[in-house]
Amino acid sequence: MKTRIGFGFDVHRLVEGRTLWLGGISIPHTHGLLGHSDADVLIHAICDALLGAANMRDIGFHFPDTAGEYAGIDSKILLAKTVELIRSKGYTIGNIDATVCAERPKLNPHIPQMQQTLAEVMHIDIDDISIKATTTERLGFTGREEGISAYAVALLEVDK
Repeated sequence: MKTRIGFGFDVHRLVEGRTLWLGGISIPHTHGLLGHSDADVLIHAICDALLGAANMRDIGFHFPDTAGEYAGIDSKILLAKTVELIRSKGYTIGNIDATVCAERPKLNPHIPQMQQTLAEVMHIDIDDISIKATTTERLGFTGREEGISAYAVALLEVDK
């Protein structure tokens, strides 16, 4: 069995007047993330990790922010399409490990629901998706609560 590893990163600005979507769920907060889609940084980082592991470029290549059909789209749809793309090349997901960097809101209470939601979208076992939350100790744009970032690695497996 052959394995491949991919890395993903995403960042979006926090703004008033938008819903905060992370890991496919709505999280109560005073601000949401600004983007062409729902701006779910966690899902976007996971998509890039999966696409990178499959050597299929990145999320912007497959779902460009210049395409009207992706305006305001639920990122779970993008993730489902990404999983279809990598499966079309014969890959299966081994596991995902992700970290979200945010000062507020506190994300730990929401992690089990994010894991469940993402596992369902990707058709993987909940034990195959790890999500961690951290702060940047009030440093940088994240520390100033100007935005949220996410990092992800994905392991893909293929019988070759």
